[in-house]
This record gives sequence, C-alpha cells and structure tokens, in this order.
Amino acid sequence: MTSSAPAIGRPLARADVRARAGLADPAYRALLTLFAVGVFAVLALIVWECARGAAPSLAAFGWRFLVSADWDPVAEKFGALPYLYGTLVTSAMAMLLAVPPCIGAAVFLAELAPRGFGAVASFLVELLASITSIVFGVWGLFVLAPWLRVVIEPWLIAHLGFLPLFRGFPFGLGFLNAGIVLAIMIAPTIVSISREILLATSRTLREASLALGATRAESLAVTLDAARPGILGAMILALGRALGETMAVTMVIGNTNRISASLLGSGATMASVIANEFTEATSKLHLAALIELALVLFAVTVVLNAAARLLVRWTTGGRRDVAGAA
Repeated sequence: MTSSAPAIGRPLARADVRARAGLADPAYRALLTLFAVGVFAVLALIVWECARGAAPSLAAFGWRFLVSADWDPVAEKFGALPYLYGTLVTSAMAMLLAVPPCIGAAVFLAELAPRGFGAVASFLVELLASITSIVFGVWGLFVLAPWLRVVIEPWLIAHLGFLPLFRGFPFGLGFLNAGIVLAIMIAPTIVSISREILLATSRTLREASLALGATRAESLAVTLDAARPGILGAMILALGRALGETMAVTMVIGNTNRISASLLGSGATMASVIANEFTEATSKLHLAALIELALVLFAVTVVLNAAARLLVRWTTGGRRDVAGAA
C-alpha cells in the first residue's frame, strides 16, 4: 500500500506541471502579441499626431507642398522640395562614401586581422558610435570646414569644375561637408554589424571552398555572399541614421532653402529646418508646415526602408539566414 503512493503522486505531479504549462504558454503568447501590437500602435499614434498637427498645412497646400520650393514664413508660403532634396542628397552621399571602406574594414577585421587586433579595433570603432552628434557637428564646423575651404574644394573646382557637381565657391559648408560628417557617423554601424555577421557565418563555408581549391580571395567571396543579407541589413540601419540625423547636419550644411546641383553649395534637410525653426514658429500655418515636414520625413524613411528590404529580398533570393544553407 505504501509503495503505490509515490506511483500515484508522480502522475499527479506531471499532470499539474502540464496544467501550469498549458496556462503559461497562452499567457506568454498573449504578452508577446501585446508587445508586437504596441509597436504598431506607437507608430500609428505618431502618424496620427503628425497628421493632426499638419492639418492646416495639408488643407492649405495639398500635394503642392511636396513640389514647391517656396519657404516664406512672412508670406506664409511653404514647400518641402528643397529640404526633401537636401535630405536625399546628403544621405546618398554618406552611403556612397561610407559603404565601400566600411565593408572592407569589416572584412579585414573579421577575416584577415589578428584576433587580438581585430577585437581592439572593433571596440574602438564601436566607441565611435557613442559620440554624440553635436561633437561631430563641432568637428565638422571648426576642423573639416576650414580644410575643405582651403584645400579640397579649391582643388575640386580647379580640376573638376567642368562638372556641375563641383561648381561654385569654396565656402566649406554645404552638401559635401554634411555628407562627409554623416559618412563618419554611420561608419561604426556598418563596420560593427558587418563584422559580427561575418564572424557568425559558418566556418564550414570557408573550409569547404578552400578544400575545393579556392584561393583565399575566392573563399572570402563565398563568405561575403553568405553574409550578404546581414550586411545589407547593416546598410539599411545606417541609411535610417543618415536620414534622421539633425544637429550635426544643421551645423555644417549651410541652412538655405535652395536646390543646388553642386556638392559645394549650401542647403538644408528636413530635420535641420525643423530644428532651426520649430521654436521660432509663431503662426499656426508655419508650425503646421514644420509638422508636415516631420510627417514627410517619416514617410520617406518608411518608403526607403521598405525599398531596401525589397532589395535585400530580391538580391538574396528571399533567404533570411546569415549563411544561406549553413
């Protein structure tokens, strides 16, 4: 009789564990679902508040707001085209300047550099990401701008001035300065994430390619192809940082509402004009136009990130893992 008690107790204990697990799993699933829905709810709330604040501007200008180059708070005429142009130009320039050397640096640190040196260099690169944007802006204003004005821009005008991109005067502040500062700011994101992705790829890919007679360079090409989804993801994150950067760009871009084909010309971005004028907007329409700029910036960020995601899916064949079949 006494020996049967443990035998009876064990099934009851297992049933109790299963009952608790049956209650915990739905609760855990509901909690995670709530978190996921909360993210979309926050985004929807941001869009709603921006649309509500921008309602006077939307009613006054409609779609002309996106194609008009006027920005006159006195006459209450507003258009986003110069700032939309400045945002896209500076972000594109930053990506062109940052992506090739940053991917090369990530490959070197992950595949070629000694392990100790790679770890130390990666730590220093990641430390660069912790520097606030105002520090980059001060550096761009007091260090980079004089150097561009005295050395780089006169050389570009003298040797490449026949191109529309390099016509103008060596002022030091403008699209070129802003693009360089943004490239430096997004470099840590690309390098650190790309390096981690390369380190996460399976070593069997390298070993198999070398065993089949591939050279070291060909083996690196195999690794890069396997890590391509992650590297493209790092580029998407860097693009988002470049599109939304405010203070550093505000300090070095020149802050004029002009559309210039020259990289030496000054301009402004949507974030910079909001930072410059939001506290000084006195009229209701001026404030609504600035809020509509924020709404346009949000839409541009979403559209470009969605396009980048589609590009990742197209270039990788829809695979999401880092190492393909590994």
